[in-house]
Amino acid sequence: MAEKSLADIDFSSLLAGKHLFPSPVAWEDEVLYFLMLDRFSDGREMNYVGNDGSVVTVGSTPPFQPGDAGGAVRDPWVEAGQRFCGGNLRGLASKIGYLKRLGVSAIWVSPIFKQLASRQTYHGYGIQDFLDVDPRFGTRDDLKSLVQTAHEHGIRVILDIILNHTGDVFAYDADRYATQGGDGSTFMDPRWDGREYRVAGFRDALGQPTLPLGPVDLTAHPVAHPDGAVWPREFQSMTTFTRKGRISSWDHDPEFLEGDFSDLKNVHLGRGGADDFQPSDALKHLGNVYKFWIAFADIDGFRVDTVKHMDLGASRYFGSVIHEFAQSIGKENFYLIAEITGGRARAFQTLEITGLDAALGVDDIPDKVEYLVKGFRNPEDYFNLFRNSLLVNKDSHVWFRNKVVTMFDDHDQVRKGENKARFCADRDADKQVLSALALNATSIGIPCIYYGTEQAFNGSGRSDQFLRETMFGGEYGAFQSRNRHFFIEDGAVCRELPKLLKLRRERVALRRGRQFLRQISGNGSDFGYPRMVGNEIRSVVPWSRIFNDLELLLAINTDPHGPRTAWVTIDVGLHHAGDSLRCIYSTDAAQIGQALPVEPRNGKAVKLTVPPAGFVIFE
Repeated sequence: MAEKSLADIDFSSLLAGKHLFPSPVAWEDEVLYFLMLDRFSDGREMNYVGNDGSVVTVGSTPPFQPGDAGGAVRDPWVEAGQRFCGGNLRGLASKIGYLKRLGVSAIWVSPIFKQLASRQTYHGYGIQDFLDVDPRFGTRDDLKSLVQTAHEHGIRVILDIILNHTGDVFAYDADRYATQGGDGSTFMDPRWDGREYRVAGFRDALGQPTLPLGPVDLTAHPVAHPDGAVWPREFQSMTTFTRKGRISSWDHDPEFLEGDFSDLKNVHLGRGGADDFQPSDALKHLGNVYKFWIAFADIDGFRVDTVKHMDLGASRYFGSVIHEFAQSIGKENFYLIAEITGGRARAFQTLEITGLDAALGVDDIPDKVEYLVKGFRNPEDYFNLFRNSLLVNKDSHVWFRNKVVTMFDDHDQVRKGENKARFCADRDADKQVLSALALNATSIGIPCIYYGTEQAFNGSGRSDQFLRETMFGGEYGAFQSRNRHFFIEDGAVCRELPKLLKLRRERVALRRGRQFLRQISGNGSDFGYPRMVGNEIRSVVPWSRIFNDLELLLAINTDPHGPRTAWVTIDVGLHHAGDSLRCIYSTDAAQIGQALPVEPRNGKAVKLTVPPAGFVIFE
């Protein structure tokens, strides 16, 4: 049973005799995999390869076959995606072998903490008890077992955590503050206008505000635990919350710092600037909460949600508390990844001021990766994200290598508004997704794969639920299927991606090297950077990673229908006429081992061919 109070936690007992898993030397060496726990595995799959490499034949859900697409009736399928689907911690633990074989070295798991029993917050961002696991996901011991299994396979575990808000744990006075929306709907939570609003009470297990405000007396209200109010009890003071209503203007300061995230209740974290910040009691309690999870389950890092909506001083305080605690128990490089929307300037300024370790690249990077590979962005638009360091007052783009987590599919796609769509939703994108994964994995940054991308999931629609199909089938399977799982390892991406990620592990230049977009030429005389012609680019797009005196030359082909050939510039000082570069990877296996002679063109150059929608590496 979970503690009802932070005072019940004995850190000495939690840590006694434990040998904690060490931090990596450098997080840019890692490959992350982000999964939504409710949508990943329920442990009922059959005929998949288990953690020990043998085929698991028990279970009730067979693997997906192409003819299963569209097997679910549309309306019930959509409805199923709006509620808990059944993924859990034990199911995830049973698929660690699948992730290991894919080449993943760290998993980022959506929030596992207890949600309101009365709500379908399957995503995990509506916490009601910060010290317990949601029973729909499993138990604390299931979390500990998952982490142990992952560590045994050399995979680290990053938990998604929330500081900015709780779930909808109390109700405003509905009669006084109900407001009418433009579409005729009624909002029972008031809109932010800078004032505090009156609160009716904490919600009970049925979601009704019947519990009195303030510390809950379980003698008078025995049913308040575990499903009523907010826990641990230190959060039950009304000073925990700003109580200023929901945000409607997401860039208005201080509204976006003080207001509620829809019906999720904003936590008051403190006051002051970054240098003179005074943390609130609630923020101090949150520090102890997340220390507990590190100590209890041997967690390796946190992804911190909605950092944009927190004062810089709050982020700095929390980062210091967690880093110092982790170092005190031997986790020298515990990683804090911040979700910071609002552009690169805001993201890197936040990192510089707060000391958080990395920003989640959810703005510019996903757009540039996706549409460069699909042939609708200039390559410079992507590569320049990493080379102009004036924004962050640094002299070298190498600084970015461990300061940004890069991905192109994700769970909400803020960048696409109401036109949500996974990478593979477009025509021919299933042919191009390996190139996108390759670009992401072998260019600067800490690469992160969103679950299902490796299986070419193609969800699209007006809301983010269509980006959250289940890997295990159930009633909300990908490709509008039901009761078919997707832990299938013989598809093209699942065959090739492990080879690419193995090369990444073996070649330090692919993880830590400097990066340069390379000029190309069709005739060997006139060179320039690859650019769109009209509204698209169908071309070889090459870049180099250089570490010490080693250059690796990489290239994708944005044409999904035919091979492309070009002269490609390489470093003039590292190569000599008569040298050659050898192909160590190609999506056309016949190309591997091919040698390209270095010629004195535009300094030094080689002539290479990239298969349709393909990817190559030469060294």
